[in-house]
Amino acid sequence: MTTLSTAVPAAPHPGRAARLWRGRAEDAPWVRPAFLGLLAATALLYLWNLSASGYANSFYSAAVQAGGESWKAFFFGSLDAANAITVDKPPAALWPMALSVRLFGLGSWQILVPEVLMGVATVAVLYAAVRRRFGAGAGLIAGAVLALTPVAALMFRFNNPDALLALLMTVAVYCVLRALEQDRGAAKWLVWAGVAFGFAFLAKTLQAFLILPPLALVYLVCAPGGFARRLGRLGLGGLAMLVSAGWWVALVELWPASSRPYVGGSQNNSFLELTFGYNGLGRINGDETGSVGGGGGPGGGAGGGRWGETGIVRMFNDSVGGQISWLLPAALILLVAGLVVTWRAPRTDTARSAFLVWGGALLMTLAVFSFMAGIFHEYYTVALAPYLAALVGMGAAVLWEERTRWLASAALAVTVAVTAWWAWTLLGRTPDWLPWLRWAVLVAGVAAALGLLLAGRIDRRLGLAAAGLGLTAGLAGPFAYTLATVDAGHQGSIVTAGPAGGAMGGRGPGGGRLFEGAGMMPPGGQAGQAGQMPGGGQMPGGQMPGGQMPAGQGQGRGFPGGTPPQGMTRGEGPGGGGMGGLLNGASVGTEAKAALLADADAYTWVAATVGAQNAASYQLATEKPVMAIGGFNGSDPSPTLAQFKEYVAEGKIHYFIGGGESAGEGEGSRGGFGGPGGNSEISTWVSETFEKVTADGATFYDLTRSATN
Repeated sequence: MTTLSTAVPAAPHPGRAARLWRGRAEDAPWVRPAFLGLLAATALLYLWNLSASGYANSFYSAAVQAGGESWKAFFFGSLDAANAITVDKPPAALWPMALSVRLFGLGSWQILVPEVLMGVATVAVLYAAVRRRFGAGAGLIAGAVLALTPVAALMFRFNNPDALLALLMTVAVYCVLRALEQDRGAAKWLVWAGVAFGFAFLAKTLQAFLILPPLALVYLVCAPGGFARRLGRLGLGGLAMLVSAGWWVALVELWPASSRPYVGGSQNNSFLELTFGYNGLGRINGDETGSVGGGGGPGGGAGGGRWGETGIVRMFNDSVGGQISWLLPAALILLVAGLVVTWRAPRTDTARSAFLVWGGALLMTLAVFSFMAGIFHEYYTVALAPYLAALVGMGAAVLWEERTRWLASAALAVTVAVTAWWAWTLLGRTPDWLPWLRWAVLVAGVAAALGLLLAGRIDRRLGLAAAGLGLTAGLAGPFAYTLATVDAGHQGSIVTAGPAGGAMGGRGPGGGRLFEGAGMMPPGGQAGQAGQMPGGGQMPGGQMPGGQMPAGQGQGRGFPGGTPPQGMTRGEGPGGGGMGGLLNGASVGTEAKAALLADADAYTWVAATVGAQNAASYQLATEKPVMAIGGFNGSDPSPTLAQFKEYVAEGKIHYFIGGGESAGEGEGSRGGFGGPGGNSEISTWVSETFEKVTADGATFYDLTRSATN
């Protein structure tokens, strides 16, 4: 028997779109829309003017093009589809871009949009990690700080491995934090952390392990459960890391060398040698065999080297400061404040553990970057951005909750004041660019600091207004630098964010500028001699691959309006006479392109040339394999002269591309760095044996026609 009920019928379940927009039932109505708005704003910001960068770093774009054509090249990270030599990194960072190119064709957006998506994903993971313990407001602050860090806006729109590395490191920290929250289920999260570390290794080798010691130590000390159980779970995470990184390494090392490409960046065709040498300890002590300068160890005086001054202030200097350090003082202050507030908490307190994890990651990476004597570029500092942003969001939230205490409000005020002063200092380094901004930031920061010191303890609304003003003052400088970054194109191997480069080009290894069509500029601003490295180092042989100082802008701030000059393929930096350099690619004109494409299918490689950037330009212009003799620096022993002669005798290579006629160099000298692979010998043999022709100012040798014909 049924009866009528007077109860109010249950509300229908909201649809999927409504649930996505509303979020969790326990959240305030603004939380999910604010989070989605943050992600949408980040995506729009990073997609803005994206194609102005063309192929960005043509070295990696060539490998992406090759991986889009050949699955073997995809697996190994080869520079060309014929698999002569690999990039000097493992290939994981290339895989998303290569899949995009395979699906949608070769182009700037196809290569760079996956990097943008990594940036948006990093912001999302960071928000999730911070929000779990410190609230949505803290997560939003952390996400905004990350998105507006200039070097993050640079590298999440660029095709170097650093974007994937930053994403995977953030994922690894998130997983460790989840493991710290619980006893049951912790092993699962540590296994996922190990997987993230493993694939991060396959993106940029040993840099992925920089934060592993502090994270492991914090888990071992602060996680719930018995000590033996904690140690065993760490062992499971380590095993997952070993498997997720080791499967690819094992296959490469066990694969017969005769049927795989040469391991670029190594001197013995070994990925393990590359990992622990050029990409490993060499980065720490400066002894990088095969690198620019030949691996003679650090030089240039006490506390310095070929790659600039080292020391505790490196992250704040003229070269690096504007990339990453805007909120670095704030992060360090808030780290100390957060640990003070949580110091007396129980051993397993998750708030203190979070400060220890993010703080340990920041300090470890900061220390290595500050004191490493080997190759160091400003854009490496993107690795610091998630850790820094998390500490800012967490620390601000903790001190806000404690604001009724005098020390907490004073710490907030000091943080805002120091941040405003440091922004005033950084903006003063570009005095002709938005000169009003530095004073506006300083005034707003001082006003916000006073408001937090006084009003924050008296009236919540006035305190919120002061906090909002302080946040605006703290983000105004990096936001302006980020806008300048996304408004310009960036090409080449050395790129920097912000307006500091401007028309001046990028910075050289020692912090010097690179002028269009000129050599490297040392920090003092005086033009160096040919072959002179910024910071005082000397290039072996006094020349770059291809026989000249790098052509193009180095940083490649882009062409006016993002359009290259007539006859130049989009995505390639300007360079004279079709010559490339170590830092950027060559210009490829229609005549040179037509010559390479003639009977292209009859050859394994349509051309060979010394140095990967030079080879990449011709490969991207033709979408045909071009052999990069000697790899990136032109110093890898691949191929040997005997191997090259064999390739020529078998009719596998059509042209050898030498230097331009206008370079004023003898053709026999075009041997790049003259590395142990005999690259100078190859150049000399070719110039003495084969017929020389010119195309668009570049010197071509037809390897099918001897000079006597």
